[in-house]
Amino acid sequence: MPSYKVPLREYRFLLKDVLDIGRYSNLPSFADAPMDLIDQVLDEGAKFCEGVLAPLNRVGDEHGCVRHDDGSVTTPPGFKDAYKQYIEAGWSGLSSDPAFGGQGLPYIVALAWNEMVASSNMAFGMYPGLSHGAYAAIHTHGDDAQKRTYLPKLVSGEWTGTMNLTEPHCGTDLSLLRTKAIPQADGSYRITGQKIFISAGEHDFAPNIVHLVLARIEGAPAGTKGISLFIVPKVLVNADGSLGERNGVVCGKIEEKMGIHGNSTCVLNYDDAVGYLIGQENKGLMAMFVMMNVARLGVGLQGLAQSEVAYQNAVIYAKDRLQMRSLTGAKNPGGPADPIIVHPDVRRMLMDAKAFNEGARAFAFWTALYVDLLRGSPDEKARQKADDYVALVTPVIKSYFTDKGYANATNCQQVFGGHGYIEEHGMSQFVRDARIAQIYEGANGIQALDLVGRKLGANGGRAIFAFFNELDDFVSAHEDEAELKEFTAALAGVKAQLQEGTMWLMQNGMTNFDNAGAASHDYLNLFGLAALTYMWTLQAKAALAAKKNGGASDPYYGAKLTTGRYFLARMLPDAGAHLAKLKSGAEPVMALAAEAF
Repeated sequence: MPSYKVPLREYRFLLKDVLDIGRYSNLPSFADAPMDLIDQVLDEGAKFCEGVLAPLNRVGDEHGCVRHDDGSVTTPPGFKDAYKQYIEAGWSGLSSDPAFGGQGLPYIVALAWNEMVASSNMAFGMYPGLSHGAYAAIHTHGDDAQKRTYLPKLVSGEWTGTMNLTEPHCGTDLSLLRTKAIPQADGSYRITGQKIFISAGEHDFAPNIVHLVLARIEGAPAGTKGISLFIVPKVLVNADGSLGERNGVVCGKIEEKMGIHGNSTCVLNYDDAVGYLIGQENKGLMAMFVMMNVARLGVGLQGLAQSEVAYQNAVIYAKDRLQMRSLTGAKNPGGPADPIIVHPDVRRMLMDAKAFNEGARAFAFWTALYVDLLRGSPDEKARQKADDYVALVTPVIKSYFTDKGYANATNCQQVFGGHGYIEEHGMSQFVRDARIAQIYEGANGIQALDLVGRKLGANGGRAIFAFFNELDDFVSAHEDEAELKEFTAALAGVKAQLQEGTMWLMQNGMTNFDNAGAASHDYLNLFGLAALTYMWTLQAKAALAAKKNGGASDPYYGAKLTTGRYFLARMLPDAGAHLAKLKSGAEPVMALAAEAF
């Protein structure tokens, strides 16, 4: 049976030693969240995830969701009760606005919580995850009446939310969207159409589901310029806030999926359903992107989460499974064979996952801190930098984390050999669940195009050049520290590679857009390696300082440095290959005629 332990030591190391979040006590969300309170939140979160959610992960995979003839859906055994415990404990409003019942804790704390939820039970975590996306869109673009009606219920978890974009003929290309909205005399709209792949689209957790639906108002311009966003509740809400009649939206079927069986991924049929415009007419994509950006960071975190839980189980197995003798002599002379963790190729797979997990988690926390600065800093320049950084790295986190997370889950399954391929040890679920994260909320190829096509050139390249300057400044400030030299030298090297790739794109991408498209995947991976090198350098600095300040006997810091050095030696060299490939341009990719495939 798979197991999961929340990496609390990692969380605390990042929050205290690496990011020193105590510096931000002047910000509203941090002012009421001293480190001892955050520690308590993380401890309680770990108990809930390990004791309640993790045991249900395999149950969800085996049982899945069931749709009934009336369109209602029953979630897997135990899920409904777990959700009841979830909302009673207040987890649903951890970082939400206190004006609507939220606890107002820093986003970085919510991110740590979301990772442990996704590791313990990814399918379950998608239900409240979608609700938070709906909350974010209404909080940003809703009018006062909409906020009063929907936000308190979404924050408390009494109601849940979804996002409805995709249609059978329309995935990434939303210009093809057909769902229509007909204006009514009372200011509402009638929504008709079909949406597919709707996560948490129907379930038995809550009496109401707040669907956020993209549709085209009759007479609106063609293409994406004519798309609007609507609130379409499953059950209509009366003026006094009570629930009224059932709305014209029903679950037509549950998709049969490769993984995340515990989440009800639905086809939703809208038949003259009552909807309410959120934001401006024909500006629906702008409002929906609030949800999508929240979701993309969350999906990136899912990649890390599946990598982490798969890694933990592979380590346990590798220490226990006896097979063959070590190449350098018996390490378990009293037994019939050595544990497979002594074998270099098993170590390679485990170290790849460990080095990624710890570097990626640092990058996620670093980004989350900028989200907090964006939301609460009184300094306009600090908010601008935070806005630039979060926009720049969101496609990197979504794509790089999920590609590597899936690869690591597969390698950790490989550690089990044949036992990883059968269901008894649960490793295939981690692989199957991880796979969707590369696809939904914008497939990873789209993320790479977004990075090179939109994010790099935004505001004259202000964000990427600020990032380059930050790396240069860090290297310059620590160039005389001998113990850190291997990390700062590596950081300077990969920064130069990333800058070279950026300049190549700026010079060649605009003259031939296929150059940008062909280079995008490798550029995003190069960016991911540069970002993780920076994160490993920050962690190495913090670990060295901790060792000097009384932590010399603590093996944690030595292991941290050893893992960082593995990243530099065995993973960072891929940066050179990505740079060479992106600079080869579009010609090798596009030369073969379509009919020759």
